[in-house]
Amino acid sequence: MPNILLTRIDNRLIHGQVATQWTSSIGANLLLVANDDVANNTFRQGLMDMAAPSYAQTRYWTIQKTIDTIHKASDAQKIFIICENPQDVLKLVEGGVPIKKVNIGNMHMSEGKRQVAGSVAVDASDVEAFEKLRNLGVELEIRKVPSMASEDVEKLFK
Repeated sequence: MPNILLTRIDNRLIHGQVATQWTSSIGANLLLVANDDVANNTFRQGLMDMAAPSYAQTRYWTIQKTIDTIHKASDAQKIFIICENPQDVLKLVEGGVPIKKVNIGNMHMSEGKRQVAGSVAVDASDVEAFEKLRNLGVELEIRKVPSMASEDVEKLFK
């Protein structure tokens, strides 16, 4: 069973908050970005590698490679999965990745979305994915940084 400490939705993927605050607060030593676009974009990977803490390894895998490979993880790997959106997290869970908790950190506002928290905006597709995750027993929390209190996840569904 892979040692997944936390899964975070953050459309910026690896950046300052993820690299400095979240990784150290949960004790991760492996940052796994599960994202089809980034898995094939060495430029973006290079930028994220610069932001990643030196004590943690990085991996950039497609959603399918994550599903196919995560169960081969060593017990020593303390894994922090970072996804861009709830649809990708849902694909991972439905594919058998044992995700128990999802931290919803940053989902930018764009056309067709409504703001539900300071840094979280959702559309109908996002809400549907969150509902499915919750029905699959995945705990959801809205929290920007570890030092802040979690916000009410019911905001997502109103």
